Amino acid sequence: MQKKIPLNKTKLEELARRFGTPFYIYDESGIRETVRHLNNAFSVFPRFFEHFAVKALPNPAVLRIMREEGAGADCSSLPELLLAERAGIKGEEIMFTSNDTPSAEFIKAAQMGALINLDDITHIEFLENALGGKLPEILSFRYNPGNKKMGNTIIGNPVEAKYGLTEKQIIEGYSVLKQKGVKRFALHTMVASNELNADYHIETGRLLFELAVKIKNECNINLEFINLGGGAGIPYTDGQKALNINFLAAELKKLYNSIIVPAGLDGMGIRTEWGRIITGPYGWLVSRAIHQKKIYRNYIGLDASMADLMRPAIYGAFHHISIAGKEDAPPEEVYDIVGSLCENNDKFAVQRPLPKINTGEQTGDLVIIHDAGAHGRAMGFNYNGKLRAGELLLHPDGSVTEIRRRESIEDYFATLV
Repeated sequence: MQKKIPLNKTKLEELARRFGTPFYIYDESGIRETVRHLNNAFSVFPRFFEHFAVKALPNPAVLRIMREEGAGADCSSLPELLLAERAGIKGEEIMFTSNDTPSAEFIKAAQMGALINLDDITHIEFLENALGGKLPEILSFRYNPGNKKMGNTIIGNPVEAKYGLTEKQIIEGYSVLKQKGVKRFALHTMVASNELNADYHIETGRLLFELAVKIKNECNINLEFINLGGGAGIPYTDGQKALNINFLAAELKKLYNSIIVPAGLDGMGIRTEWGRIITGPYGWLVSRAIHQKKIYRNYIGLDASMADLMRPAIYGAFHHISIAGKEDAPPEEVYDIVGSLCENNDKFAVQRPLPKINTGEQTGDLVIIHDAGAHGRAMGFNYNGKLRAGELLLHPDGSVTEIRRRESIEDYFATLV
């Protein structure tokens, strides 16, 4: 599999001179096309809405793209709520799903008119107290299916996960909400991350549809919508196939017709909170190769580190790497591609066959790390005093805008004043 960036070496070197390295760059066209594809595939349902997972790429410029393409935001903290607000995403276009939530965050979500998704049955009383004794008109619960569903390595086994309510608590919770005057209800789950198997997502839909029918029968509640959650994966490695969104939507619609419609729930909305699949393939971390070291292995040291992209270090995640201007060159060397952090797992690639890489602070090759558009810059940190990379947006007309400047020493010391 040959992964490409829609910019040649000349353009990347120009951006490196303008903005310095490392930097993230995102392709607006690819992001827009994916949202449109998602909306079109799920248009088979009576009502569909996507809440983009802000945690994947928390930047107002990207969130404005989502808003323009008819998507909202999935938020899990006060700053994420504020990011959505700055991007012009409003009210029930926002779904607020958090855990161990401070009251101030519930208050802000309620003030914004966001859809609040409760993570525990005790949060009913907590939210009620936070809001001065009056619950919102609409509330949702996050469902943890326990041993009815297996998770995956990133998000964990539902039985061991800290998230959500059991089925018994779900039924009890809706009854309590109804007694307390809540008029509108929704259901949510999130049981996987980076899952490429459509059957997995289809089975999640079946569980939720069947639970929706049980809620109607036992609580006399017609859910306004079901949020299938996120977790749609992308093919990082060779041999992996992209998730077939059209197939997934069509199979979920069959289940909807066989489970939801006969139960008298036709018209119930379907929502998702996808992030990675929308922005992941359309983001790249571009870094300069500045050092080469030959001991027991052959190392290439970048001016980026795991402080810029931690996925390979903490998940063992694979990201394709290419060298600007050498995309079609055959591999000549086997390298460990590393950063300068005082951690031995600060590696972007281990024993990776690549074309010969030239090094130097000004003249070294530009190393491109692919599929970095989700959970990349967002997961950055400042260990060792590392300053996080900036972010650029490539527009359809070929122009590039800086949408987040790189951090400065002044930023690092600002909280110490």
